[in-house]
Amino acid sequence: MSASVEVKSPAVKLSLMTLSAMVVGSMVGAGVFSLPSRFAQETGVAGALIAWAIAGAGMLMLAFVFQSLAVRRPDLDAGVYAYAKAGFGEYLGFFSAFGYWASACVGNVTYWVLIMSTIGAIWPALGDGDSFLAVVLSSIGLWAFFLLIKRGVKEAAAINRIVTVAKLVPILVFIVLALFYLDTDVFADNWGGADYAGSLFAQIRGTMLVTVFVFLGVEGASVYSRHAKRREDVGRATVLGFLSVFAIFASVTIVSYGIMPMGEIAELRQPSMAGVLEAAVGTWGKVFVSVGLIISVLGAYLAWTLMAAEVLYVAAKDDDMPRFLRRATPDDVPVPALVMSTVLVQLVLIITMFSDDAFNFALDLTSALTLIPFLLAAAFALKISLVPDPLAQGESSARTLIVALLATLYTAFLLYAAGLRFVLLSFIVYAPATILFVMARREQGRRLFSLGELAICAVSIAGGAMGVIALAAGWIRL
Repeated sequence: MSASVEVKSPAVKLSLMTLSAMVVGSMVGAGVFSLPSRFAQETGVAGALIAWAIAGAGMLMLAFVFQSLAVRRPDLDAGVYAYAKAGFGEYLGFFSAFGYWASACVGNVTYWVLIMSTIGAIWPALGDGDSFLAVVLSSIGLWAFFLLIKRGVKEAAAINRIVTVAKLVPILVFIVLALFYLDTDVFADNWGGADYAGSLFAQIRGTMLVTVFVFLGVEGASVYSRHAKRREDVGRATVLGFLSVFAIFASVTIVSYGIMPMGEIAELRQPSMAGVLEAAVGTWGKVFVSVGLIISVLGAYLAWTLMAAEVLYVAAKDDDMPRFLRRATPDDVPVPALVMSTVLVQLVLIITMFSDDAFNFALDLTSALTLIPFLLAAAFALKISLVPDPLAQGESSARTLIVALLATLYTAFLLYAAGLRFVLLSFIVYAPATILFVMARREQGRRLFSLGELAICAVSIAGGAMGVIALAAGWIRL
């Protein structure tokens, strides 16, 4: 199918370079600035190396899955959601779309928490980014971005490309300086991990959700597939974007262990990368990284807000979300979807005031919400590798089967690593989403649920109810 037919909207047609930049821009977000302390809270150098090896291999398999699906099923737009729907029906496809959208919105909350925590180092009233004043200022910024993005996708994408380049500079400088000041004795002391870290397996498991968070965006090119000039560019951009940032993530984590003892890194306020560089070169290092984080937030928030709105918009176009979400401006901006995304971010921002650790709560919940969409996409790739698909282009091979199997096993392991707490919290988010599904079905005059869909609905509602009970009883905490 030619690009001119594939792209439903002629407003924006993205090249391989642009798609790759958007993947890198969405992956290299503010989360990378928090990696040193988050890893040091869980694991030493040995555990970190193994965790990155597992995460890198697993996420690379997912990148290959999205690359393969973009070529084999070029008829599917907004990849993550469309793959789940094509493989497992409308209701699970709806859940995939909603979960991916919700994860993008919750992830955006981490950006505001981080930027307020950064400024909080010199303005104590902001605390760790979760005080009342911090939430008020974050809310002002949130709606200011809404007005900016409303101007048009073209302008937002151009800004994101510029910011992507700008935010990489402080990260690369951090890695170079940390290598220069690396103390081999400190690095060796951090090798096995501190006493609080537990067994090696526990250390590795404890880092899994944060690796999911920082790799979010690996699917970015597939989400924008309807805008691609060529379908081949979607898969290539996915793999190029992943390989471009994997070394950065691992390097930021590992070199930090050579600057400070693990326990001290774990206690640093966010952004912890600033504290590590301050220990190495002095105050100017902290300022340098802090400015870089603010720039990073600008690009990452822009990219993820666009991505979240895109998923709702395409799902509505396919009649899987209510019709009001399919409306868009002449500049191709899905304003109702953008409003809904901004409102969810606002709600979660308010919730952070009541959490024990606002940043880690939002980070882990973001990762947990993403796992079901990722698992369904990987399982769809496995399905069409095992069972002939009349709509698939090309033949399945042993390579595509092995890649799909490994990606499915990896995402299933991540659900286990997330633990019961975040699975239940995810159900609390997923369960009310069925209201939107019911609205869409009623608009079409269709039966609300099939027997299988009713069973899935019952499981999600039961899981949500268990989550609410667990919160009320204090068995799990925000």
